[in-house]
Amino acid sequence: MSIVENAKAAAQGAAQTVMKKAIELAPDSWLPGGKPDPLIRNKHGLIGAPISRIDGPLKVQGKAKFAAEFPLQGMVYAAVAFSTMPKGRIAALDTGAAEAAPGVVLVMTYRNAPRMQPMPLFLTSEKAAGGDNLPIMQDDRIHWNGQPIAVVLAASQEQADHAKSLIRATYEVEPAITAFAEAKAQGTEPGMFMGQPLKAEIGDAEAALAASPVSIDAEYTTPRHSHNAIEPHAATLAWNGDELIVHDATQAVVHTAWSLANVFGLDEKQVRVTSPYVGGGFGSKTLWQHQVLGAAAAKLAGRPVRIALSREGVYRMVGGRTVTEQRVAIGAEVDGRFTAIIHTGTVAMTRHNAMPEPFILPTRGAYAADSFKLDVEVAYMDMLANTFMRAPGESVGTFGLECAVDELAAKLGMDPIELRIGNEPEKDPTEGTPFSSRHIVEAWRAGAERFGWSQRNPSPGAVRKGEWLIGMGCATATYPYYRMPGGAARITLTKDGHARVEVAAHEMGMGTATAQTQVAAERLGLELDQVSFGYGDSIMPGAVLAGGSQQTASIGAAVIAAHHALVAELLKLAGNNSPLAGLNADEVGGLDGGLAKLDEPERHESYASILARAQRDEVVVEAAAPPPMETQHWSMHSYGGMFCEARVNAVTGETRISRFLGSFDCGRILNAKTAASQFRGGIIMGLGMALMEETQFDERRGRVMNPSLAEYHVPVHLDVPEIDVVWTDIPDPHTPMGAHGIGEIGITGTGAAVANAVFNATGKRIRDLPLTLDKLM
Repeated sequence: MSIVENAKAAAQGAAQTVMKKAIELAPDSWLPGGKPDPLIRNKHGLIGAPISRIDGPLKVQGKAKFAAEFPLQGMVYAAVAFSTMPKGRIAALDTGAAEAAPGVVLVMTYRNAPRMQPMPLFLTSEKAAGGDNLPIMQDDRIHWNGQPIAVVLAASQEQADHAKSLIRATYEVEPAITAFAEAKAQGTEPGMFMGQPLKAEIGDAEAALAASPVSIDAEYTTPRHSHNAIEPHAATLAWNGDELIVHDATQAVVHTAWSLANVFGLDEKQVRVTSPYVGGGFGSKTLWQHQVLGAAAAKLAGRPVRIALSREGVYRMVGGRTVTEQRVAIGAEVDGRFTAIIHTGTVAMTRHNAMPEPFILPTRGAYAADSFKLDVEVAYMDMLANTFMRAPGESVGTFGLECAVDELAAKLGMDPIELRIGNEPEKDPTEGTPFSSRHIVEAWRAGAERFGWSQRNPSPGAVRKGEWLIGMGCATATYPYYRMPGGAARITLTKDGHARVEVAAHEMGMGTATAQTQVAAERLGLELDQVSFGYGDSIMPGAVLAGGSQQTASIGAAVIAAHHALVAELLKLAGNNSPLAGLNADEVGGLDGGLAKLDEPERHESYASILARAQRDEVVVEAAAPPPMETQHWSMHSYGGMFCEARVNAVTGETRISRFLGSFDCGRILNAKTAASQFRGGIIMGLGMALMEETQFDERRGRVMNPSLAEYHVPVHLDVPEIDVVWTDIPDPHTPMGAHGIGEIGITGTGAAVANAVFNATGKRIRDLPLTLDKLM
């Protein structure tokens, strides 16, 4: 960076520090969440009810259209050819046989692709969605093994796939860094996440560790993980003059539209992205090169294009979780009080993305200690850009942290739960801010009783049934409450008492449409069938990302703002002859198909009556949520106590999970049925991380070697026991509806709970995921 750039960065950093301090010191009432959402008081209504997904009938009947199911006139099918070396240039590219193959319409390479800008890199701008910022088929350069080198368009998918196999490429290979050890030897750089350094020091943790009567100091490693959503990445794209229509499998419709507009030099309004149904995302379904290539090929061919990645294509083109090496050291007094927590280490990353795996995040707020040393360093490699994957940071960070806590408990001769509870912080231990809501002790107590933790034998290897060694383990789950800027909503209320709420949000199988319909109906005082929820279209209001477990909060805050605007407008229309005359919007809420004074519900008038008197068929309002300043004023997190019973075969080393329970503290639960599904889904993904998931990466050539579900193992039915989930259901008074996001909390702590159960069963401490049988034989 230049002197001027350094000065700018320093000035921006100083300004952010001043602003953060001002927000921390501001009175609660000045901030979003300073006054509890009135819905928190509603104890017996639609919120929390176990309502089945409203889109369920469409899905089971096959009527829910996913991205690769939009038929367009004249559409052609795309297949992508990939590079087979990690760095260099294309020396020769023979596409003649492919172009002559039956059904082929076009072969696009760097020689004929339209001129395009790189994708705006995710996290570098409010609406940026790009997984990398490399030129896309603009030159002969190769940046990773698996980079697209050609796109074939044909009349059928089979013809496109066949023609792709006929392409022949030779390369001029350049030296590449494809081994993690080599990358570290080249030197590391400090990690940055969401504009902030992944580093914190409070006191002298190394000295405190050395002086501690009892301590643990160990290294934990986690491998690469690849995304395997049930629906592979796909898009159907068409140009109408200078306007681009994209039916995409995305968790960021507005971000994708804005980013594609930047790539093709268009105004944002010239790109429309729809995504009504998505078959899982987990952080991977933002903007990757396949959507850009599909749009470019459609432009070149003058025909609509469907580009649906094969499973191998997802492994080659879409990033996953990167490898981590973590040192966790904890010092304690003989009574178990923590004197030092050290969590440092190194992750691999590329130069063309902005996602170091932030594994220290859970350690920032989990436990009280006299001193902290937290640091993530980055080693750069020539590989596919890594990206967000369910609970980035927390999923793998809790493995290191929570295994270390368990090791310390064993060394102290203490119950692992009591050690954790004994180190509960009164305020955020690294930020100093008060907790908005923290009831993890209640979660631990309830979970321990339900799981039968008191029956655990603390002596490792003491419980055996035939060939099977049996053990119990536990771990803390934690994930932050996020709410990103950009939330907005539109409410249309008709004279017959029906309402439609529209937000550019997403439904990826987690029950968004159902839960948000419940919330909107409750807020408006309507029945469930009187409310519809529109989402998945970039022309709708807001820029809401379905990631970071923040979509619920973002939609909630936006709908609160829009509802306030609606009430204000209705009070104007009601006039002086209404029972509501003289009231302001803060005094009024929805009740029984109309508006009523919150503390005097008999002062009520129906929506139909208000609109009839005003001679209006409908009222339409749109409003934006306030900036998410609450996240800097309070320390806001979801929590859980994770309990595992594992059985390890003493002969073969095979591990089976026989029971699992998650006891969660995530604010108010909006839908008991969809929430339980989310909790269980996260736990199942955590079981996969613990026992089997690993992307096999050839460090000689930088190539993923197991790019299929035949070779990359994920849990199947026989791997998953009955999973019990319970929750505190205690509202957070400072969040919309009193709720927290729940999409990621289930995977956090699960890997550690499994590893700790395996230790209790066998006496073997495995610090390297996954816990495969070769490590236990």
